[in-house]
Amino acid sequence: MILVNGENVIMGRLASFVAKKAIEGEQVTIVNAEKASITGTRDAAMQKLKVRLKIGGKGNPEEGPKFSRMPDRVLRMSVRGMLPWKSSRGREAYRRIHVYIGIPEEFKGKKFEEIPSKGESRKSIELGTICKLLGAKW
Repeated sequence: MILVNGENVIMGRLASFVAKKAIEGEQVTIVNAEKASITGTRDAAMQKLKVRLKIGGKGNPEEGPKFSRMPDRVLRMSVRGMLPWKSSRGREAYRRIHVYIGIPEEFKGKKFEEIPSKGESRKSIELGTICKLLGAKW
């Protein structure tokens, strides 16, 4: 089982790393999902997530698909976008991924794997901040 701390890690890099490990058959757990960062300005990040919120069904817009505002689910869906979802191995890999807000008691004191990064980004905002602005409550 691989433990990954999402604190100060770019969300896209985190999602691609986790997707690769899950495809290889590893059980992956991400903690501190709300502290992952999205590069760009606050307005650009808000615009991307607002587009997803407005997507509705063709018939009745209240029926779905629904997009969650919670940071753990937003991060999990970004990992899903990097998996081959239409194949059985992609769906099985998705089931091996667990994402948490904060650090649960069972993972405190354990060692987390480092995500390789390519330097610091100039502008970034935390995923939790964006989700709170969109109406998430946790």
